[in-house]
Amino acid sequence: MSWYARLHMNERRILAFTHDVTATAIAWLLAFWLRLNLEISSEFLSAMLLGMLWLLPLHALIFLRAGLYQGIWRYASLPDLRRILMAVGIAALAGPALLYLVQFGHPVPRSVFVLHPLLLIILMGGSRVAYRAWKEKRLYGALRVHGEPVLVLGAGDAAVTLIKEMERSHQWRIVGILDDDITKQRLTLHGVKVVGRIADLQSLATEYNVGNVIIAMPSATHQTRRRAVEIASAANLRVLTVPALDDLISGKVTVSAIRKIELEDLLGRDAVVLDDEGLHGLLTGKSVMITGAGGSIGSELVRQIARFRPARIVLFELSEFALYNIHQELEDRGLSSLVCVAGDVRDAARVEWAISQYRPQIIFHAAAYKHVPLMENENAWEAVRNNVLGTLCVARTARQQGVEKFVLISTDKAVNPTNVMGATKRLAEMVCGSLQQESDTRFVVVRFGNVLGSSGSVIPRFREQIAQGGPITVTHPEIRRYFMSIPEAAQLVLQAGLMGKGGEIFVLDMGEPVKIVDLARDMIRLSGFSEEDIRVAFTGLRPGEKLYEELLADDETTLATPHPKLRVAKARDTLGQQWLAEIERWIEASPSSVSVVRQELARRVPEYCNNDDARIGDASVAQAGVVPQRNQG
Repeated sequence: MSWYARLHMNERRILAFTHDVTATAIAWLLAFWLRLNLEISSEFLSAMLLGMLWLLPLHALIFLRAGLYQGIWRYASLPDLRRILMAVGIAALAGPALLYLVQFGHPVPRSVFVLHPLLLIILMGGSRVAYRAWKEKRLYGALRVHGEPVLVLGAGDAAVTLIKEMERSHQWRIVGILDDDITKQRLTLHGVKVVGRIADLQSLATEYNVGNVIIAMPSATHQTRRRAVEIASAANLRVLTVPALDDLISGKVTVSAIRKIELEDLLGRDAVVLDDEGLHGLLTGKSVMITGAGGSIGSELVRQIARFRPARIVLFELSEFALYNIHQELEDRGLSSLVCVAGDVRDAARVEWAISQYRPQIIFHAAAYKHVPLMENENAWEAVRNNVLGTLCVARTARQQGVEKFVLISTDKAVNPTNVMGATKRLAEMVCGSLQQESDTRFVVVRFGNVLGSSGSVIPRFREQIAQGGPITVTHPEIRRYFMSIPEAAQLVLQAGLMGKGGEIFVLDMGEPVKIVDLARDMIRLSGFSEEDIRVAFTGLRPGEKLYEELLADDETTLATPHPKLRVAKARDTLGQQWLAEIERWIEASPSSVSVVRQELARRVPEYCNNDDARIGDASVAQAGVVPQRNQG
């Protein structure tokens, strides 16, 4: 802070202090005046004046000690009022005691000692409220006329906060609130009236000449938000929204940081309820290691884990750039318990050094190759080495070093896999199941589907294609996928890690699968275009791609858990150490051709099926009346 700013602030504090001392004197005089029926006789004049000389220094000292001058009057609020009440209350008790101690011999009516603090609170609190109201231009009694008119959907806490924060905005002018709660109709929230229900949006937008609507329902279900967006879009309104609930709670942004509605807002799911107490027991004060710490899931796991204040977070990552990014992000937040280890999970020596050096009690294994088409042909052998050998190296070292818990991040593509990537992830699950035998380390597998906005996922690809003018490419008109947000996936991984006793495969509740072509059309609409502007083109299924993903194999069933979004698959028979040794000999041998890799995977993963019957290929696309194109979506 510059010397000028400090001087200006000190001047404000001196003025505020002078005001309060003056208010103390005025309140004392008023208390006598009111008590004596508006006429102060000579009998009480000396008591009034001499009493004021004793009480003013006392009140001044109490005001300074109570911290009344740390805030700014323009932002006076309930905490400031509480401080005033506390300071005046202490002074109201100390004043008579002081006069008694100094043997004040002049008559002071007892009711004056009651009237004085009441009047003083009114003068001190009222002046602060009046100043704030004047600064916010509410004393003029006229409605603001500047800014673009906008309607707000939702009459909850977020709407109230939004209205308060936007009163100083010159861009927007909130003219009404809409909410479906009957009890809130016609109420006024901070000067803005609830004018109707969300279903009435189209007629009310015309009545108020509004072209924009803000959805202020961060804690509402995604079905409610989707319905609101559909009504607003049907009325040809531009749809904005307040930040997500997670961002508001974490303090990353404020409610006033409104933005355009995104596809993730429509697909976003209900908030995850975590066992915070249990997770504190699992993570707080512990050493935690995350492999693949710079990836989409790995980096979000690091962010979520950091909230629980572990003693050390070991970031294990092959990509130097990804490791640098996540380290800088967390360091900027003031986290000092980070350890960055550049390394490959297939490098047994490096893995052993990291685990023995930093002694993690929990390892989250998120390092993997995950892109189905890339891993299907030329890179099939590398998929085996990274996904299977990498898991084996980290998991076996964890067991040898006495790690308490090992959590493998798996995928729905490991279920009845039709591609190399899915088969390698299923094999990684089997490796963990086999290592669980006769082990003090608890191996837990967490299986879920696609996450919104992860690297290489379909939504960023669609954004790029829209920016280029289209077309948006979708592989097949019937292809469906499960989706969840990256924070939700990471939170449920932590919850599963807490609940796992060893040997389980946790299956996350992914909700209902979503048609990819519907995602494409939603994105076109949310971007302000129509399908006449940006067309959807079907390209045909890619190698190893299925129309539908599954979360359970044919012979798997699940059992409920105490958490509503987690189920646990009943464990199948696990294989022994001899099987593990054979897997290791195969992977450490010379690189295999794609056909040999597929044969070996089929031999070890019985449910792996790599043939054209497992999926609907280009022939089905042709039957649907679409022409395959080169661009992939």
